[in-house]
Amino acid sequence: METKIFTKFTAEFFGTLVLVLMGCGSAVIAGANGTSGVGLLGIAFAFGLSVVAMAYAIGHISGCHINPAISIGMVVAGRMKASEAAIYIVAQILGAIAGAGLLFLIASGKDGYMVVSNGLGQNGFGAASPGGYNLTSGFVAETIFTFIFLFVIFGATSTKNIHGGFAGLSIGLSLVLIHIVGIPITGVSVNPARSIGPALLVGGTAISQLWLFIVAPILGSVLSAVVWRYVLDKQ
Repeated sequence: METKIFTKFTAEFFGTLVLVLMGCGSAVIAGANGTSGVGLLGIAFAFGLSVVAMAYAIGHISGCHINPAISIGMVVAGRMKASEAAIYIVAQILGAIAGAGLLFLIASGKDGYMVVSNGLGQNGFGAASPGGYNLTSGFVAETIFTFIFLFVIFGATSTKNIHGGFAGLSIGLSLVLIHIVGIPITGVSVNPARSIGPALLVGGTAISQLWLFIVAPILGSVLSAVVWRYVLDKQ
């Protein structure tokens, strides 16, 4: 029996909410300096484990895209209809906004927290980059990292992959890997929804730089889908 589109919408909404709340939350709440902080590695695992958890929770319902770049890539790869992808993307963006809102509500309960200075785990380049990397570095990194991320997804979820039951684990761990390398560059997006949610609440520079974290991941996903569909999946 085919899953109703509203059920898929709800799954994508909730899955993206969890990704933003837990992933960005690890940076805002648990990523502080000192002995109490989880550090870069902890933040990387928080994003990856969020994907692993949601993959096994909602993967059988919606495929657990929780990322507009994945939905767009699936359309280009011929695995999804554009009309359904559009519904997924709306759910993902709304879920990301809700996740960022919940994170703000929780974080603001601590004395001294200010969204302008402490942020919500938003992405950035130049002065807003965690490691001071410029626009070019940020754009190249987000494009290539998304290409790699989608590459893993296409391979892990392929019907030709005899290890498909481990897809959620391999996809989540690939996101951990990407974050370990990419957090100093942009904070890592590879997911327009993940960037949109926090940016809308933080405002300012996060909004003005948001275009990169929409354009680059989509470009990376499209390139990955084209390579997979027309080169690697031609067996």
